[in-house]
Amino acid sequence: MLYNLANETDRADFKKYCNDLYLWGKTNGGIVEVKKKHKPRSIPQNSYLHFCLSYFASEFGNTLDEVKYDIFKKLVNKQIFARVRKNRRGEEVTYYRSTSDLDRKEMTDAIERFRNYSVSYCSLYIPAPHEEEALIEAQKQIALFERYL
Repeated sequence: MLYNLANETDRADFKKYCNDLYLWGKTNGGIVEVKKKHKPRSIPQNSYLHFCLSYFASEFGNTLDEVKYDIFKKLVNKQIFARVRKNRRGEEVTYYRSTSDLDRKEMTDAIERFRNYSVSYCSLYIPAPHEEEALIEAQKQIALFERYL
């Protein structure tokens, strides 16, 4: 069952459902699971991320994967993507989340950080989604170097 906690009726229903589960588990020794669901990212947001990464890669001669993993995830957005878990030997290892695991806010923050990094450290301005003419010019450059991405 999904509940929208921004909705007052759903909040009340969720609270009742959780209380019922609590009582059921207490008397029956049952196990329950509650999961947090994020608002899914939008297709335009995914497309814009791909555009940003491709434009950066085409400008500096990197592959798309190099930009996505080495720069976008590991360098610029490590606090969003890096997670630590224990392996089978009990040792801590760092892994990086997939972009598909991000909600809209996390994705928006990650893209903004990447755009800020690009202009501040690399002197490359990546056009915002509403800058149509600049987006077209950047897409022309991406097309020129597409085979290298």
